[in-house]
Amino acid sequence: MHYQPDDTIVALATAHGNAAIAVIRLSGPNAIEIVERSFYSRSLKQKKISTKNSHTVHFGIIIHNQQIIDEVLVTVFKAPNSYTSQNSVEVSCHGSVFIQQQLLQLFMGAGARHAEPGEFTMRAFLNGKLDLSQAEAVADLISSNSAISHQVAMQQMRGGFSSKIKLLRDNLISFASLIELELDFSEEDVEFANRTDLKDLVSKIISVIQKLIDSFEVGNVIKNGIPVAIVGKPNAGKSTLLNVLLEDDRAIVSEIPGTTRDTIEDEITIDGVLFRFIDTAGLRTTTDIVEQIGVNKAYDVIKKSAIIIYLFDVHEISSGDLKLEEKMIKEHIKDSQLVLVANKIDVENINDLKNEFCDFPEVIYISAKENLHIDLLKQKLVHLFDTRTVNATDTIVTNARHANSLKNAEIALRKVFEGLNNNITGELLATDIRYALEELGLITGQVTTDNLLESIFTKFCIGK
Repeated sequence: MHYQPDDTIVALATAHGNAAIAVIRLSGPNAIEIVERSFYSRSLKQKKISTKNSHTVHFGIIIHNQQIIDEVLVTVFKAPNSYTSQNSVEVSCHGSVFIQQQLLQLFMGAGARHAEPGEFTMRAFLNGKLDLSQAEAVADLISSNSAISHQVAMQQMRGGFSSKIKLLRDNLISFASLIELELDFSEEDVEFANRTDLKDLVSKIISVIQKLIDSFEVGNVIKNGIPVAIVGKPNAGKSTLLNVLLEDDRAIVSEIPGTTRDTIEDEITIDGVLFRFIDTAGLRTTTDIVEQIGVNKAYDVIKKSAIIIYLFDVHEISSGDLKLEEKMIKEHIKDSQLVLVANKIDVENINDLKNEFCDFPEVIYISAKENLHIDLLKQKLVHLFDTRTVNATDTIVTNARHANSLKNAEIALRKVFEGLNNNITGELLATDIRYALEELGLITGQVTTDNLLESIFTKFCIGK
């Protein structure tokens, strides 16, 4: 993306397609003037919106070649009090695709150019309205699909994560400056930076960074959904359970064993938490090559899932068999949570079943076909992902780029700590401190490259 700050840009800020209303956004030195040329305000009895205060809304019509295009609301934001820190205008019109295109063509004909993806937010960043991590949180907020992902994105957009990184960086800079000063007086062999204090500081910063890195595991599933694998033998009812959980006929249900030969995946939100359910092929030994590929995929899914639901038919398995099945599944998982679910229960014999599987007190008894006790299973899933650990004050890392920079900064600071223990020279210390500062600066945008900015902002939607 080639940034041209003197251009006035325009784009549709709402989703493409017909709707009740649409919003067209302009930003740049001539944004107000461009709209003013064709806008006639009903309330002002004239069209000079440039004379009006910032953050005011005006009702009127857009006219081109003596033809009324639409009745609109025009909202004026004057620099520097706008999202981009530039003069900005938002035109709310009727949501006809034809009207949207007419207005876009009119404004571009008057001197605006179509915005690049993320260019409005990029201008906000370059003009100091947002730092880089806040700008990325804008994209996360737009794509948030659960209460928790929305909450975390909002906290980051408001600067919670940025403030923590800035504090770490500022503390490190104060010592780095003393180390750099020592280099200027290397011939005098003086020490301005107290090595003991520096060790304490580096140790504290490493501890904070490590907690942020650890939070990425939680943050990643918050952002992308918690992967839940539904596994079990053929005809255990896995596809039926998936359909019941999703409240949709997503998977084919058949009495023929081996119907599911590939993974089937979909998402639902339960109590504000996004879960990604993956229905897998039945686990069994088979001579069918295609089915065996599906079984192998099922084991791959098990390894990658945060929660594994092992579903079994209570009429087809004994307590002893279940112990063997549980052991086999646990051989393929690391830190995943295993949930044993007994399917095809009959209400009349529930006590007999509980006696049969008394060695497994955590078993959840359901009937997927009859939609019985499904809520108990949902409650168990939410309990396993304890949402109480995420609140408005938590700093959760959800961005892989941020996590990578934090890891690099930690590596550099561990070298600094080791160097301090070994009494290495200030010059070598300074090199690693500079690298750590650079990595922390990459998170908030205090250190940037054109390639980095292009990589981030081209992933945004056009009107943001």
